[in-house]
Amino acid sequence: MTMPLEGMRVLDLTRLLPGPYCTVLLADMGADVLKVEDTAGGDYLRFNPPIAASGMSIHFHVLNRNKRSIALDLKRREGRELLLELAGGWANVLVEQFRPGVMERLGVGYETVREANPSIVYCSITGYGQDGPYRDAPGHDINYLGYSGVLGTTGSPDGPPVLCGVQIADLGGGGMFGALSILMAYVHALGTGEGQHVDVSMMDGSLSWLTINTGELLAGGPPPARGSQLLWGATPCYNVYEAADGCMAVGAIEGKFWKRLCEILGRPEYAGEQFSFDKFDEMFAWLRGEFARKTRSEWMEVFAGEDACVTPVLDLDEVPGDPQVAHRGMMPEVEDAKLGKTRTIGIPFKFSGTPGRIRRSAPSMGEHTDEVLEMLGCSEDEVARLRQEGVVR
Repeated sequence: MTMPLEGMRVLDLTRLLPGPYCTVLLADMGADVLKVEDTAGGDYLRFNPPIAASGMSIHFHVLNRNKRSIALDLKRREGRELLLELAGGWANVLVEQFRPGVMERLGVGYETVREANPSIVYCSITGYGQDGPYRDAPGHDINYLGYSGVLGTTGSPDGPPVLCGVQIADLGGGGMFGALSILMAYVHALGTGEGQHVDVSMMDGSLSWLTINTGELLAGGPPPARGSQLLWGATPCYNVYEAADGCMAVGAIEGKFWKRLCEILGRPEYAGEQFSFDKFDEMFAWLRGEFARKTRSEWMEVFAGEDACVTPVLDLDEVPGDPQVAHRGMMPEVEDAKLGKTRTIGIPFKFSGTPGRIRRSAPSMGEHTDEVLEMLGCSEDEVARLRQEGVVR
């Protein structure tokens, strides 16, 4: 069965989280992703606990399945020549995640690669982008979220910002925007033969998610205070409440859902007070007291089949057993060539005619070096010499 991105050939020079997440999205849907790692040790994520029986990180396995690996020393002339040969004659996409200027110093920047292949889509994922006053500054997810305003919106009004348990800038601003940008440029290149440099900033991507948060500010008003908006925990109808053994999420924004919740909990008189600010303290106290009386499973029996938008807050170890997660195949058990039977994160794209699939285990470092060099026409003696001299591994 074919997959949507068969024919896309990607040179992946990224490591850790943002870039590998970008390229695994492409690989899961059929792209041939060749992970280019340095000969000194490869992607640092390989060694991040927990370590699987294969000797590689579980995190690495999930983020690098469906990829191949070649280990090249790009500080060596022959290593750069091999990369340029791959970029010029095999790849139609290159993804890198170094700080601005690093690829140019290595001799494989966009202009150089474009000379070898004018139609290539060359994607650079960085924290702040290829230009601007922060261009060369180091950073991590927390820094990009801090600058973009995302972090400042999260938390209660009387406390500091609260960190999200998911790396929003890395995964959303970098990985997802990277994959989306690549696909846009790839479609253009298929139609015109013209490649281009795609500049993905994790700070830019995070800021673009503030379309709702910045409404008042864009309209000329003052910025909303943290915790002051409907979706920020300011209202009783959209909040988290402690149950006897965990927490429940209430998302009864629409009047009909709020009305049904009030009826089920025996206070129908609150149905018309959903956004009565002077009643908020009273309704918060009521809901906190109500939800504390039962366990999550008991509340789910109460709200089963009811249009009230009340759901449990699951702990991570409960997620694989959730019936919707199981039905959608989002944490399936798979037979992995290196791990045996294991659980992994499923493919989020659901296509009726050309679905993605998990085709191969994450590669060992340089696992496909010989295979790729043979594809380029290198003889066994040449491969042996390149390995002996440390150009490849």
